[in-house]
Amino acid sequence: MKKIYTLFTLFLFAALSFAQAPAGYYDNATGTGYTLKTQLYTIIAPHTELTYTPGLWNLYYTSDVRADGKVWDIYSNCNFVFGSVASGGNQDNGTLGNNECERYNREHTFPKSWFGGTVSPMYTDAFHVMPTDKKDNSMRGNLAYGKVGTASFTTSNGTKIGNCVAPNYPYSYDVIEPADEYKGDIARNYFYMATCYQNVISSWQTNQANGDTVLDGTNDKVFEQWYLDLMYSWHIADPVSPKETNRNNAVYAVQGNRNPFIDHPEWVFQIWGSALNTSTFDKFANISIYPNPTNSHKIKIQTDIVLDEIDLINIDGQLMQVIKKPRLENQTYTLDNLPQGFYLLKITSENQSTTKSIIVN
Repeated sequence: MKKIYTLFTLFLFAALSFAQAPAGYYDNATGTGYTLKTQLYTIIAPHTELTYTPGLWNLYYTSDVRADGKVWDIYSNCNFVFGSVASGGNQDNGTLGNNECERYNREHTFPKSWFGGTVSPMYTDAFHVMPTDKKDNSMRGNLAYGKVGTASFTTSNGTKIGNCVAPNYPYSYDVIEPADEYKGDIARNYFYMATCYQNVISSWQTNQANGDTVLDGTNDKVFEQWYLDLMYSWHIADPVSPKETNRNNAVYAVQGNRNPFIDHPEWVFQIWGSALNTSTFDKFANISIYPNPTNSHKIKIQTDIVLDEIDLINIDGQLMQVIKKPRLENQTYTLDNLPQGFYLLKITSENQSTTKSIIVN
């Protein structure tokens, strides 16, 4: 969720989040490509179906609470109080909501009309149904997410609605663009939906016009090319945050399944990487980090590209080392004297970056 336009903290929280997944949960996720996607489907598809009321309302107390105790809304900067109006809260009761910050309600980030309406279990799947400002939710409707050119409506946190200027967008419909700090959250919601419901998602393409701009009618790739590229770019630009990690754990505690792309962000590329329509994402494909985990406090980076900078980041997001113009020997860069712990290596070449997780034992 942080505004960092690389894979920066993705793998930091991958290591941290994975430690919070139950032992053995992903043991059968051993493949690559769409085989891995099917293995994850088998793991996450069976889950407890929540009720729309009060199930989701009650879950939000733990899954979507800010540090100040207020509702965490991805569309606004409102200070919503949890609970019913009768108890002093701002939960939607069918009144108000013509202005921002009056009521919060439940937003299907993957619109319910796209999968046919109140269809179980998608309708109450907490991974994509999130609390949002009622006014902003109604303005969104069932618009697809995209990159906005000229905004016709802007929320208090910078979420915009307007014409789409995403690369290769072939339609004329308006879209909604979330604030930068939530773009990765949305993308990982969509990769979750593509995986958890891969047995039925191929039939959703023509349910609604905006959904048709996103879905390609398959159960493996799932998304049209412009959308897959956009969601992947959001996924790497806005890495997994503590907010997402905590939400993943809270939903798992009630719903009994997890979003694997929060636990293992690298799996997005492992599944869809070959389908991406840009060489940007392939620049670092041949980088090898070894040994990993390391028991010698030393890591080697083997690559055929020249690196401009190597950054070492700890699990608190602190920059531990910055190595500019690192020395290359036999197509290998070496980092030594590394203290024990989980780390990220942010690797930069020609203004493009990737990040790899490492473990020093």
